[in-house]
Amino acid sequence: MNNANFKPLDLLILIMNQISKTLDISTEIATYSIKFNPNKTFLCVLYNLPLQPKLFFKSKNREMNNYELMVIFTPVLSEDEFKASQKKFMDLVSDNNGQIQHNNPWGLKSLAYPIQKKTTGLYWVLEYSAPSDFNEKLKIQLLRDENVLRHMFTALDKYAVEYNAKKRSGVQTGNEKAVEA
Repeated sequence: MNNANFKPLDLLILIMNQISKTLDISTEIATYSIKFNPNKTFLCVLYNLPLQPKLFFKSKNREMNNYELMVIFTPVLSEDEFKASQKKFMDLVSDNNGQIQHNNPWGLKSLAYPIQKKTTGLYWVLEYSAPSDFNEKLKIQLLRDENVLRHMFTALDKYAVEYNAKKRSGVQTGNEKAVEA
């Protein structure tokens, strides 16, 4: 296409469409108006975006990311309370469009240092996939729960997910120590 055949207004509309793509704004929402200043020598371009433009940008954080959550619960929980706490957080992940990959309760372990005057804790590891904005909601719920002593999120890359899947299935990962006979 030859740019010499374009009228200034057509060229401006073409440029605005390109800006919409560059800014990653959906074309249905991106509206613009073209105004001429009084001497008609310059074009002024204004974007008319909604009041909450975050809702209308193409959402990049909706893709599912892989995470591992380790939680240390207080050791005074009974077995039923421990399972109920695990279920509460797994349901929270599922209710927010997440998928549980693996649930691994480690049980009672010694702590490296006392936390709230406790030297042991009930460890639980959860591997899940969820949108990236979900972890903040989960963090708030973990901080509100009095049974949680500590928690830690770890973002997993594709190699860590692959490694964890191999390790769970019993396939040799190459990191095992040689067994001496």
